[in-house]
Amino acid sequence: MTWMGTPDAVDDDRLRGWIARHRRVFALTGAGCSTASGIPDYRDDRGAWKRRPPVMIQAFRTQDAVYRRYWARAYAGWPRLTAAAPNAAHRAFAAWETAGTLLHIVTQNVDRLHQRAGSRAVIDLHGRLDVVVCLSCGARTEREGLQAIMTAENFGWQAAAVTAPDGDADIDASVVESFAAPRCERCDGLLKPDVVFFGENVPGDRYAHARDALARADALLVAGSSLMVYSGFRFVRLAHDAGLPIAIVNRGRTRGDDLAELRIDGDIGSKLTEAVAAGTSG
Repeated sequence: MTWMGTPDAVDDDRLRGWIARHRRVFALTGAGCSTASGIPDYRDDRGAWKRRPPVMIQAFRTQDAVYRRYWARAYAGWPRLTAAAPNAAHRAFAAWETAGTLLHIVTQNVDRLHQRAGSRAVIDLHGRLDVVVCLSCGARTEREGLQAIMTAENFGWQAAAVTAPDGDADIDASVVESFAAPRCERCDGLLKPDVVFFGENVPGDRYAHARDALARADALLVAGSSLMVYSGFRFVRLAHDAGLPIAIVNRGRTRGDDLAELRIDGDIGSKLTEAVAAGTSG
């Protein structure tokens, strides 16, 4: 399929009709669903990186400087992440689930905003930032509690922060060296947010759960993802191979455009809010 832009009114009618025709939709969501909540995304409307790619898991595990820099930036970015609230896109998905024709959401986001908006059938494909796991002993702790510990251990430490994706923040490199990065209180091991870093695979049971949900669906909707990461794109491939109709709502092009029967360019929240209300009212 060669994607060409269409008038907004035509797009809106097509999206409403698409939602109305399907009774068990599997939704795959990405960063574009959370940008209106003040959480930046990584890629531009061509799918290219806007900034340096995220840290690789091998560097995080083996390089003290990378580990310290990650946690200094995450510490500075946490208050703004927790201040983010669900936006119209999250609320539209929650309303769609309540209406009964949205089967499951698989989200590439790690901010838990879908759940905070009221969605229940959500799989956090890439994990969640609000939980921290020890890489040595496996102990799990709440991120909010760890933030308090880091505050106590870094009394007086300050950094001017600019919000970045996934709870990260851009800070001056000169302040990183003085930051005391956290360690596990049980075993002194390295701590990592319970998210899938670049270089890691999605846990097998999580992928199986999402794949099984897709197998029960009669259609796939992608919202706010460029699909450049294969962990998300493979669900589009699976849906296409199974003959499921695919719709994509996103700003800019995606890796899956040629596989979609419907392609809508625009703001996720505004496009979905009216379409869900009209498409589920019958």
